[in-house]
Amino acid sequence: MLDWSAIDTILLDMDGTLLDLHFDNFFWMEHLPKRLAELKDIHPEVVSKDLLDKVRQLQGQLNWYCLDYWSRELDVDIPTLKEEVRHLIGYRPFVEEFLKTMRDSHHRVVMVTNAHRKSLDLKLRQVDLTPYFDNIVSSHDFGVPKEDIAFWSRLQEVEPFQPDRALLIDDSLPVLRSAKEYGVAHLLAVLHPDSKRPANEETEFKGILHFDQILPANVFVNSKV
Repeated sequence: MLDWSAIDTILLDMDGTLLDLHFDNFFWMEHLPKRLAELKDIHPEVVSKDLLDKVRQLQGQLNWYCLDYWSRELDVDIPTLKEEVRHLIGYRPFVEEFLKTMRDSHHRVVMVTNAHRKSLDLKLRQVDLTPYFDNIVSSHDFGVPKEDIAFWSRLQEVEPFQPDRALLIDDSLPVLRSAKEYGVAHLLAVLHPDSKRPANEETEFKGILHFDQILPANVFVNSKV
């Protein structure tokens, strides 16, 4: 599926790619509406509808991912509420094996995530991904989400990668389309980001269910010293 000799830089999304998206979906669709209803003494169905309407209006924008924005908008401490279900944060299948293999290869491995830094910090405390990465970049550092082609220009300022020799693995089609427009040559879609939901159907991009499908056999050639 992949010609690893044609790839120097591996760009990896976090939520839904490395980590099970079940945590995020459960928090925003079940736990948060329940807790808001309790805190504000409002019927859960009313809370759910209002929250869903707000989320849909911002989808794909930076504020959609911003915990500070949602804390202000909803008048609650979102990071604290996330702590209540942090036990749901976990790897997707075969991710650890893939990351260990990539860590010992010649590739530069960079996390590129839309997660807010407070969300990122929470997840890295629960699942320590840091040893596997040469750099971890949040779109909030740049002020633009990955769906915006400007993100990739900003990324190149801190990570001077060659787009034609870069691989991006992500579960978001708008993000993959943005990277393609920028010129990233190797693109893979994650088809089963949430373990509690059915897998997505094939997309316009090559897709994988799990990382065992792309574990390379000869990745240790020219390995890091």
